[in-house]
Amino acid sequence: MTVLRSLEANSSDSALHGAELRFAPDWLTRAEADALLVSLREEIPWETHRIRLFGRELDSPRLSCWIGDEGAAYSYSGARFQPHPWPAALLPVRQRLANELDGAFNSVLANRYRDGCDYMGWHSDNESALGAHPLIASLSLGAARRFVLKHRGDPSRKLELELPHGSLLVMGGDTQRNYKHALPRTAKPIGERINLTFRRIVA
Repeated sequence: MTVLRSLEANSSDSALHGAELRFAPDWLTRAEADALLVSLREEIPWETHRIRLFGRELDSPRLSCWIGDEGAAYSYSGARFQPHPWPAALLPVRQRLANELDGAFNSVLANRYRDGCDYMGWHSDNESALGAHPLIASLSLGAARRFVLKHRGDPSRKLELELPHGSLLVMGGDTQRNYKHALPRTAKPIGERINLTFRRIVA
């Protein structure tokens, strides 16, 4: 079984003080990740979410789908999303995460980045529905992309991490309270990526 290693323990000068991060670059085998990527392309009803940014409603710069148990609605960026049913391909992943992280996830936000022009801007997953100390398990499939984390009060305290095919990044504790994160766009020719951020709606 792949072991999640602490990133905080490997950072220097307490650069990530106030964050709880664990990372496994090969949480899924290449064969497992390949099969899951193919299944999710077909099984998930991808759509373009409308989000509110600086008072304007815009198309999100990626394809998305909110998935979860009945009643696990989620609100962010001025919009409220009712969950789609769990695709069969995600059920064993959900169970494995629950076993390894001792957390019962009841929802997942799936994002599909078609190329390097699709991106995720700076934000924190700190909505009240996720509780005071959200546990976020982020599984990456497809093209490797650069993930950036920076402290809210001191932007010089940051981490840049490449998220390869089959990798798992877990954020817990006060990470969402103290840090923002982003997946920047890139001009490099790059393939498709699917990201799954498992969560638990508590309110």
